Amino acid sequence: QLQLAESGGGLVQPGGSLRLSCAVSGEPLNNIVVGWFRQGPEKEREGVLCISSSARITYYIDSVKGRFSISRDLAKNMVYLQMDNLKPEDSGVYVCGADLGSCAGGIEYGMDHWGKGTLVTVSS
Repeated sequence: QLQLAESGGGLVQPGGSLRLSCAVSGEPLNNIVVGWFRQGPEKEREGVLCISSSARITYYIDSVKGRFSISRDLAKNMVYLQMDNLKPEDSGVYVCGADLGSCAGGIEYGMDHWGKGTLVTVSS
């Protein structure tokens, strides 16, 4: 049974960095796609980044290019979201989702499995 658990959120100042982790159990990462999504105050949930079963990376939004990156550790079955040069508008609940399909399908239909989320607050 595929399960996900996020960690690493917290309070950070603008311009700071944070690394979020998504622990995946039930499926090896080379069988699934894992994406990061976020929902800020008064905003709809948006996809951020996704990594495929073959480690191909998809940026769902261009506002994080050059600042955010996604990576994985196959041995630990972990997916990470490295966030640099954080801005207040990056604040929100960050959720990892996984699917047996594709990153494109994950953003079009939503991931089939979700974590509970971790809160990121960017504020001075």
